[in-house]
Amino acid sequence: MARRRSRGNISCKGNTSYRNKISSRRNISRSTRAELQFPVSRVDHYLREGKYSRRLSSSAPVFLAGVLEFIASNILDLAGEEAHTHGRKRITPEHVYQVVENNEQLHELFGDPRSVDEEKSELNEN
Repeated sequence: MARRRSRGNISCKGNTSYRNKISSRRNISRSTRAELQFPVSRVDHYLREGKYSRRLSSSAPVFLAGVLEFIASNILDLAGEEAHTHGRKRITPEHVYQVVENNEQLHELFGDPRSVDEEKSELNEN
């Protein structure tokens, strides 16, 4: 009867190379790879669903998610400062509106948000 040789400790605690093999097999999202908070996969889905073009590069949704995250971060940062100046701890939609109104670039990008509400109410009346 032949003796079996011990294969050593194959638990995850002691063997770091085994742990590295397991971690290298895990799926890593595109948002994590790009170090973004916005979902790259969802942006990709909306770009493909919208049929903006027949072909779409793999970097386009990553870039667009980065741009959206940058804009959202700036707006929230400015809205937080606006809330702080008014002695508030929470950001309200009014703070965001004031930021868009007061910032020339954001106002040019988004236009007047209240005019959209007025247009909707006019369409509902007709």
